[in-house]
Amino acid sequence: MGFASFVGRVCFASIFILSAWQMFNEFGVDGGSAGKELAPKLNLAKKHLSSQFHVNFPDIETFFLTQVRQLVLTAIAMKGLGAILFVFGHGFGAFLLIVYLLVSTPILHDFYNYGPDEPRYNILLGDFLQCVAQCGALIFFWGMKNSITKRRKKKALKSKTA
Repeated sequence: MGFASFVGRVCFASIFILSAWQMFNEFGVDGGSAGKELAPKLNLAKKHLSSQFHVNFPDIETFFLTQVRQLVLTAIAMKGLGAILFVFGHGFGAFLLIVYLLVSTPILHDFYNYGPDEPRYNILLGDFLQCVAQCGALIFFWGMKNSITKRRKKKALKSKTA
């Protein structure tokens, strides 16, 4: 059962590892294709948040060369490190992947900015729901990991007192 669990974690984490590796290989001076995709999405999120909270945020164009590049590096680090730790069964790896998914999913898969009749809507909705399912699987892993360690501690305490 331990081997099957390890193989399952490897298959699940390979999604994040391969994605981080691709982002790292394409990363250039401007953040690569991930930076080019992220800048307009951040600009759209900035407009939405500024209209909701009545606050002006800085322009993404001036923000692009430094902050977007750092955001892409942070995403690479969180996905890569989180996936490697997750493969070895560490709960902190699952936590890093959950944080990455919670922050990036609403920004990158913004299906809510499109109408249901637009072709981009279905693609983004599918990707969004896939990220939600991945987040659910990570939360399940995290909960199971924490419950197993608590059960082992209780059994160890009972055997020592007897």
